[in-house]
Amino acid sequence: MSETVLPEELASSVPCEEPAPTPVPQGEMYIAGLGTALPPFSIQQDAAAKMATGLRDYEPDQKRRIEKLYGLTRVARRHCVVLDRNGNGETEQQFFEPTNGSGGFGPRLSRRMERYEEEAPQLARQAAEKALKDGDIDPASITHLITVSCSGFTAPGVDVFLIRHLGLPATTQRTHVGFMGCHGAMNAVRVAHGYLGNMPEARVLIVAVELCSLHYQYSTDDETNLANGLFSDGAAALIATGDVPEGAARWQCVDSGSCILPDSEDAMTWKIRDHGFQMTLSREVPIAIKAHLLPWMTTWLARNDLAVEDVASWAVHPGGPAILQGVQSALSLKSEDLKASWEVLRDCGNMSSPTVLFVIDAMRRASAPRPCVALGFGPGLAAEATLWR
Repeated sequence: MSETVLPEELASSVPCEEPAPTPVPQGEMYIAGLGTALPPFSIQQDAAAKMATGLRDYEPDQKRRIEKLYGLTRVARRHCVVLDRNGNGETEQQFFEPTNGSGGFGPRLSRRMERYEEEAPQLARQAAEKALKDGDIDPASITHLITVSCSGFTAPGVDVFLIRHLGLPATTQRTHVGFMGCHGAMNAVRVAHGYLGNMPEARVLIVAVELCSLHYQYSTDDETNLANGLFSDGAAALIATGDVPEGAARWQCVDSGSCILPDSEDAMTWKIRDHGFQMTLSREVPIAIKAHLLPWMTTWLARNDLAVEDVASWAVHPGGPAILQGVQSALSLKSEDLKASWEVLRDCGNMSSPTVLFVIDAMRRASAPRPCVALGFGPGLAAEATLWR
């Protein structure tokens, strides 16, 4: 029996509202602990714009354009590993050097990855230690470790570092979710849920760490400079267990969903180049979200006997103002429904994969009502969601 292959032009337009199968029981999964970490130094967005325009000889109108784009991000402050303090106590960075003239590409990829190797494990460790403390979890009881990152590569990696420095068993089973972009933590939650379905007594530590500031690009392109102004650094960790945690709000993951939005493959890309990873964040992203999110979300929620209006809270990855506004418009949400997402964007910027865990952490601490849908978007253009009760 031969496999049916769709022509490329037809395959790209398959809608997300295809009938969804009944979810396969995966076992119970609860948040037992959650922790977040940020680099020690941060910068206000207006100062970041000034710093950016000083890295090459921009024309006056180009400088004004960059400053405007940075202002449109709705980011107030970002934490970045490239920042430090000078002798006067002022925030500065010396990783990216000014270029002569209008050319230049910044540090080569090898130097950026060397900095990733230095900084990422330490930041991941801070988040993991907070999650273990939050859940009062003995590190020796962790059975599985899932690491998430799309902003750097090294081996032995963050996973081995965490096992050695947190006191996890040497037999901890490891999985890495790599290069999946801003929704990577959702994929990790799905993997953890699968582990717990097979081994209910498991204790799964998820750690997402990103150092997006290492990939700043010297450019006059609007989309590139918008990404320069949005992305930042951070780490988040979540401990998943099959038993209801004591003394904590009950957050149970009951389902996850995934959909590649049609006709949007080039809307968001993340590619490795000689001078860092290059992000494409097209104006088509919110358009695709508005056009295709509701049909898929309706179908996916229906298999859990829910409608969009039944969802009590939303933990949406704040990829940028246009993405949050696109989700709000597509699902007919109110501004206050995305309050936590807007606040994380304002205070931390877009940290890629850890960001949605920052939002969930804020909502969990505020005892947000459930059911709650966590939602993120990444290259594809792919939408990933998890449902929490």
